[in-house]
Amino acid sequence: MNEHAASTGGEESSSFPMGIMASAWSHKHLLGLEDLTRSEIETILNVAEGFIEISRRRKKKVPVLNGKVVVNLFFEPSTRTRTSFSLSAKRLSADTIDFTSSGSSVSKGESFIDTAKNLEAMGVDVMVVRHNVPGAPHLLAKHLNCSIINAGDGAHEHPTQGLLDAFTIRQARGRLDGLTVGLIGDIAHSRVARSNIHALTKLGAKVIVCGPPTLIPLSIHHWNVEVAYRLDDILPRLDVINLLRIQFERQRSRLFPSIHEYAALYGMNGERLRRSKKDILILAPGPINRGIELTPDVADGQNSAILEQVTNGLAVRMAVLYLLCRPQTQPAA
Repeated sequence: MNEHAASTGGEESSSFPMGIMASAWSHKHLLGLEDLTRSEIETILNVAEGFIEISRRRKKKVPVLNGKVVVNLFFEPSTRTRTSFSLSAKRLSADTIDFTSSGSSVSKGESFIDTAKNLEAMGVDVMVVRHNVPGAPHLLAKHLNCSIINAGDGAHEHPTQGLLDAFTIRQARGRLDGLTVGLIGDIAHSRVARSNIHALTKLGAKVIVCGPPTLIPLSIHHWNVEVAYRLDDILPRLDVINLLRIQFERQRSRLFPSIHEYAALYGMNGERLRRSKKDILILAPGPINRGIELTPDVADGQNSAILEQVTNGLAVRMAVLYLLCRPQTQPAA
């Protein structure tokens, strides 16, 4: 791999110009997508292209981050994101630490920053942070010397999910420029929606957000998106539909009459699929609630790329870890 040669022998060996593809990246942290340029987002996606083939190998490991330490600092439950980051780090030959707040010194009263500083003192190079408070990863970036990756902060952002969604669309359609993407559901409480909007609009896609009026934030008109309140009105226009999970855990009041009514108005089912474009791409960040955001026949159908999202998430997170850990030729921003 040029500067980091991956010598796995025979058909397992691979080479691609990592240094050239990564040259547009100079950030120390990945805290969100809002402040990234199109070029920087494309750099991550292009480096991820180089890592995607590693998942298809018999031996799924390269010594790119040998000697580096990555810690998953998660204060919220997670299956896909935490496992994906852990596996991505291991495939790059980094040492990993998985932290959960239950059973830790946090339960004894230790502060968030002190917990992070103590972990960093063990020689951590990258800290992957998930927290229910918006801005928590940004706070750590001000107090720690290691690189910080935002793995979801409250209802603010989930940058690697936004990146892997954009990557999946690009893999399936070859581009994002000119595509119309629908984000359906709980926009108000969705960090995935925010990161998707930042990534997709910068990459040239038109974004339509759609959901019950009570789940559309009042600030939506500042986000460079179209707003709709009926899925059936926009369905024929969509090239891609991303079905967001209802964020019950972030809601403090009942914001729609019933799950049954929500599924009837906004759920993607076989009948709606037949009225969509023939090649519409179905995405869902998960965990999916079958029968609510989408029916089983849609989730498991030929238009669905839900499992591809999971696979692509590994490549994207490998790319992010590589970009943050590679030797810097200039001071990182």
